[in-house]
Amino acid sequence: MPLASARTRLATLSALTAFGAFASLGTATAATPALNGGWGPFTRCPVDSPTMLGADGLDKAPQCVVSYSTSGSIKLGKTTVLTGNSNLQMGVIQNADGTSIVVAPASGSIIADSATVPGGLLGLMCPSNIPGITAICQQLADGKLNKITATLESVGTPSNFDQIAGVVTDQTIVNIPVRIHLENPFLGSNCYIGTKANPIVLQPKNLNYPEFGVDRFNGDGSANEEGEMSRLNLLGSTQYDTSFAVPGASGCGLGIFGLIDAAVNLKTGLPSAAGKNSLTLNNTQTYLGGLYAPGTVAPDAGKQLSRNWHSAVK
Repeated sequence: MPLASARTRLATLSALTAFGAFASLGTATAATPALNGGWGPFTRCPVDSPTMLGADGLDKAPQCVVSYSTSGSIKLGKTTVLTGNSNLQMGVIQNADGTSIVVAPASGSIIADSATVPGGLLGLMCPSNIPGITAICQQLADGKLNKITATLESVGTPSNFDQIAGVVTDQTIVNIPVRIHLENPFLGSNCYIGTKANPIVLQPKNLNYPEFGVDRFNGDGSANEEGEMSRLNLLGSTQYDTSFAVPGASGCGLGIFGLIDAAVNLKTGLPSAAGKNSLTLNNTQTYLGGLYAPGTVAPDAGKQLSRNWHSAVK
């Protein structure tokens, strides 16, 4: 793998494992291609983005990252939601000075199963003594009206990325601002916990060390112990965070000015200060793939990575 020491490369991979935690709520929406062999996990790598294509292989080495998990949980105030399948993919430009640049796919980095809020709207804001809310609560015996789904959305650029924190435990790897979109007929289309201006900022840490492995393969994904491609595998780590604060809900309700916001916040204990919320993602699986020796194809490493990815599409 390129440029950095093995420790730095491992740190980058481990740190990006944490991004899987941010996919813990969401909606699977986009069809993705199937890729051959060693390319298999990287179905949405943004290999054709100008930033990735412009990586020369000397000062800048392009790589693909995927991180996923099948279970976990997120606690916001008094509400805990169990999470399902999550999948985050992105490109990474690894710079010669040890820093890195994250590149998101055009459709967004996160695809995940929808998460259902336990108890639905009844659990989220009922019973309530707030005028106007009691009448809504009385209608929620209908399961379709009661059900709430939650979708996690990125609302800004990650910051304070720390490569070394990715290979140790209990140190913040990266800060990522997000908001959670709550959907229900009574909530309308603009109900969020967190906003672009006042987001939830997740700060994941490693609870344990992942298992490490390396695979080599040809440009088209076929197995070859001396192939031009390399994939690092970091498997089995648990990611967690208990340090983030959660703002109150806003924009909820169909013309009931602020009343549903108030009811949701009162019942769920929002806003909730740092230390009263938590995030856990179990058995995270992370893969990072790139040219084994990108300097040998400089200044066209990004272009070569793109050609290889497209050659592996089934």
